[in-house]
Amino acid sequence: MKVETVKKSKPAAKEKQTSSVRKKLRPARPRKGTLVIIGGHEDKENERVILKEVAQLLNNGKLVVSTVASEEPAGYFESYQKAFKAINSSELVELYIADRHESLDPEKLKVLDNASGIYFTGGDQLRISSQIGDTPFEVRVKEIYEQGGVIAGTSAGASAMAEVMLVRGASGESYKIGDLHLSPGLGLVPNVIIDQHFAERGRIGRLMGAIALNPRILGIGIDEDTAIVVRDKKFTVIGSGAVYVVDGSAVTHSNIAEGEPDSVLSLFGVTMQVLSAGDKYDLVKRLAIPKARPKKKSADAQA
Repeated sequence: MKVETVKKSKPAAKEKQTSSVRKKLRPARPRKGTLVIIGGHEDKENERVILKEVAQLLNNGKLVVSTVASEEPAGYFESYQKAFKAINSSELVELYIADRHESLDPEKLKVLDNASGIYFTGGDQLRISSQIGDTPFEVRVKEIYEQGGVIAGTSAGASAMAEVMLVRGASGESYKIGDLHLSPGLGLVPNVIIDQHFAERGRIGRLMGAIALNPRILGIGIDEDTAIVVRDKKFTVIGSGAVYVVDGSAVTHSNIAEGEPDSVLSLFGVTMQVLSAGDKYDLVKRLAIPKARPKKKSADAQA
């Protein structure tokens, strides 16, 4: 009986070991796709650095240009069609949602079939969230992203990418308490708020105001013809301008709660990083990483 007991226990142990190995060998979840978040007015006629990046990421796949952010979308799609054609990009189709009920229309959403990417154009970011938020359109956008696709957005389309969306606020001046409107975004980038046309329209004040309201989130301001390419919770800067990252996690004082309406914001302890093309940022560690500089040739090598 002893012998029989030992013989029976060995296969059981082996089966347990095999099961453990199987668990370890299970394939990892597919990596998410890539976000290209643009500060607006991206170059469509000369170098087209940002559009070339989008085209390269698409790898000849179908791109859906969504003009939902504009009430009058005429001309938006044609400008991108011309620009992408000049760089020999892939198939482009337009998807416009005039009213929220169209986001529920299966026939309308067939445009997204086999799409490798979606490009949200400029306009009003509130139109994006209000017309497609919590609809089959939004579900499909997130599916494309989860399956490795490319989601790009410029101007209003950039702001809509974030978890919290900056909708209204004065530009070109210091932030005054009460002068800011926030709304939920699409949440493709968690724990951030994004502003665009940043240096060109003097929007540092309103981004500071947003951080004062919610110091947990990172504020990201993106200049025109500049983008962040987000992969694996890190981003790289491309384009001709700068990206400003505002971190309020170490704030020691603000008057946002007790200040009177229209009084100027006080905010102590906030930090800001300024990044240019080639610089990277780790969204988890909140760490800026400088662009790798080319090594200088030694005197012997030059000789």
